[in-house]
Amino acid sequence: MQLENSLTFAQSLDAQDELKNFRSLFHIPKTSSGKEVIYFTGNSLGLQPITAKEAVLQELEDWANLGVEGHFHGRNPWFSYHKLLTEPTANLVGAEPIEVVVMNNLTVNLHLLMVSFYRPTPKRFKVLMEGGAFPSDQYAVESQVRFHGLDPDQAIVEVFPRANEHYLHTQDIVDKITQIGEELALVLFGGVNYYTGQVFDMQAITKVAHEVGAVAGFDLAHAVGNIPLHLHDWEIDFATWCSYKYLNSGAGGASGVFIHEKYADDASLPRFAGWWGHEEKERFLMKKGFKPMRGAEGWQLSNAQILPMAVHRASLQIFEQAGMQRLWAKRLQMHKYCYFLLDEFNQKQNKFSIEVITPQDEKQSGCQLSLVIKGIGKQVYEFLTKNGVVVDWREPEVIRIAPVPLYNTFEELYLFFDILSKF
Repeated sequence: MQLENSLTFAQSLDAQDELKNFRSLFHIPKTSSGKEVIYFTGNSLGLQPITAKEAVLQELEDWANLGVEGHFHGRNPWFSYHKLLTEPTANLVGAEPIEVVVMNNLTVNLHLLMVSFYRPTPKRFKVLMEGGAFPSDQYAVESQVRFHGLDPDQAIVEVFPRANEHYLHTQDIVDKITQIGEELALVLFGGVNYYTGQVFDMQAITKVAHEVGAVAGFDLAHAVGNIPLHLHDWEIDFATWCSYKYLNSGAGGASGVFIHEKYADDASLPRFAGWWGHEEKERFLMKKGFKPMRGAEGWQLSNAQILPMAVHRASLQIFEQAGMQRLWAKRLQMHKYCYFLLDEFNQKQNKFSIEVITPQDEKQSGCQLSLVIKGIGKQVYEFLTKNGVVVDWREPEVIRIAPVPLYNTFEELYLFFDILSKF
């Protein structure tokens, strides 16, 4: 298809889009004048599904009408509510149902997983991370290392981009894993880097980590609902993610966990235990002696967060309808059109040019593009905000945009660059 830099062409792409009706399933914020904003921050907080309110109200009504009996006699009994999320979550991340559970929040889960999977010894104690990982991951790993009485400067190894480059080469990550070798206990990467938007080759990283005897885990906050995942087939040991970004499940929404099936029956694996992870059939016997449920459910601590999970369920139902295969196909089409418009913009005599520090390779990028506008980036960000474009700014110099296929349009891509040209 011959791409065109025009409003009518962008609108024609929208008319052909088989996912175009999904936009109507979300509340689109509006400016003070009542015009819908161009919302390109689904990588930070996804939009609210229209069905979310009804889902929460149903649980509130059951609470009002049934009280404690809602645990077993509600329309969606709370005792087993998290199980309603299991199959769609497994579908979304490429897992077996026994490998996933929705619980807690992301960094809480990251700590719980490291309790089990970061087991340093005098010889094997190092953790490999991407340089510039999201701060919460850095703090979590640092505190875990200190918890084991180790020095973070000695135990944590970071791999950075090459000189004058912005993102990592898979070969450099692989080489670093091999170099650390028998001293490496854990590789902990983001599936997608929050700053550059780079998608890491999780399968390749996991394979080499296992070859040197290390465990491979991932923070998928920027990956789930964004890119196709095959966590089981990639043989990843563990992963966790939030649900409020691409999964559109509300600020502070419930987190998800993946633990590979090979650990499903390993009751000897150290963990911090809680009542809700105890064998379900014996839970109400109230006996001493923790007996974990099979699979990821055995890492649960407390009963389900029903109201956040109700919102999450409403969003997962939309993903089930859309399907990641169709979402990814549209994402690729938006990717191509966005880069076409970007090239057109940079070729014109504008007041500035835009550098993209996200890999252009479709295998190394998702919805997010990280834009650098030298010298005046913050002013451009403020100009976009004033003109009804919701993007975000990340120090020291990046404007992040994330057109998502569920509710963003090709017309919005065109309008974004049209507004930029008026700066």
